[in-house]
Amino acid sequence: SVIITGESGTGKELVARAIHSNSPRKFFPLVSVHCGALSESLLESELFGHEKGAFTGAIYNRKGRFEMADSGTIFLDEIATISSKMQIELLRVLESKSFVRVGGNKEIKSDFRVICATNRDLKEFVADKRFREDLYYRLSVFPLTVPPLRDRHEDILPLAQHFVELICREQGRPPLSIGRQAIATLQGHDWPGNIRELRNVIERAIIMSK
Repeated sequence: SVIITGESGTGKELVARAIHSNSPRKFFPLVSVHCGALSESLLESELFGHEKGAFTGAIYNRKGRFEMADSGTIFLDEIATISSKMQIELLRVLESKSFVRVGGNKEIKSDFRVICATNRDLKEFVADKRFREDLYYRLSVFPLTVPPLRDRHEDILPLAQHFVELICREQGRPPLSIGRQAIATLQGHDWPGNIRELRNVIERAIIMSK
């Protein structure tokens, strides 16, 4: 299990994809779930699947993300947002590598590797009893921290050049280069929004360029 921490916009999901694509599981699915975007009931159905008739609107059997990630990787983004009930459920699934669909009674086995990400301080959450300590240690077998862009000044120029090439292709523009004054401005900024902010600035500059 890997847990990736870092500020919003630092590229934690890209790190997760890189881990998966350089692992023996790369020939099998990488399944992503944004835990913070779903209510507890929807998250339970999303992770474990459901049987037909389990709740209003469940008109057919549906595989959950753990089942879809068999032999591959499941990426749980914003893991700090899950409820205490879901923390218990997740711990049980990680320990047994099995689960039951919502509304079902058949135990389903799945061989998955889990990668999590969060921009919160999970150790602080554990100390405040907002996150289970046993689950934290189950998830953080190999912890990684992605540093903010302000601590990676040497990455600003190659990232900016990459975004210039990418966005010019997307917009059907001829290739553009970054002038010296623009480079100095980019490298002198603190980038509170990290790489996401850098991409937006580059895209805006290309839109406005002549």
